[in-house]
Amino acid sequence: MRRLVLGNWKMNRTVSQSIALVRSLLPLLPRSADREVAIAPPFTALAGVAPLLKGSAVGLAAQDLFWEDEGPYTGEISGLMLQDAGVTYVLVAHSERRRHLEETDRVAALKVRAALRCGLKPILCVGEDETERAAGRARDVVRAQMARALEGSVPGETPHLQIAYEPVWAIGSGRAATPSQVAEMHDLIRAELRGLYGETGSVVRVLYGGSVTAENVDELMRTPGVDGLLVGGAALHAGQFARIVSYGL
Repeated sequence: MRRLVLGNWKMNRTVSQSIALVRSLLPLLPRSADREVAIAPPFTALAGVAPLLKGSAVGLAAQDLFWEDEGPYTGEISGLMLQDAGVTYVLVAHSERRRHLEETDRVAALKVRAALRCGLKPILCVGEDETERAAGRARDVVRAQMARALEGSVPGETPHLQIAYEPVWAIGSGRAATPSQVAEMHDLIRAELRGLYGETGSVVRVLYGGSVTAENVDELMRTPGVDGLLVGGAALHAGQFARIVSYGL
């Protein structure tokens, strides 16, 4: 299984800034057969960045999508539009969208279905907040998020599906989860995937996200069960992101 490192730029960088960042980044990235790299600029920069990535080893991702393919949904972006723009991966239900925009597991399920329907590869984000972890509910929260968001999916779709475990308390805090915490939750997610899909659940990549840096990447990628990374702030700096992608080399 090739590991995936995806940089989520969030609401940062204009079109011109995004193009400049990609041009700085591409020469720094290693070519390695055991890993895959993708970046998720804001919607406005997708069309400007896509031509720069053609012929490179870097894939294009989107940060969100709407659950319908077209229609009277002012301000929304459909999976068909993303596919036409050259997008391969799309984040679904990132914790910031759950928290700030009140996205629910039902919405996540609709978006997973839309992504798969449009030929995109969804990355479903799951994770507990600090209060839930302190109360000993982290496992129950993640288990419920997965069950609801993956309702209706079938084993034949697993090669296109990714799960990102992103503990809410670690995102942007500079405090990544410990290797033991990551291993425990990734084991749980893998068990849930097998329960949902049988042995085909083993092909789903399980990523870790939450304060991933150039300093902790090697330890995180040595953690059992980690099939890749969802990188936030460090992805906005070409040198830092290239170092993260180069883990172990």
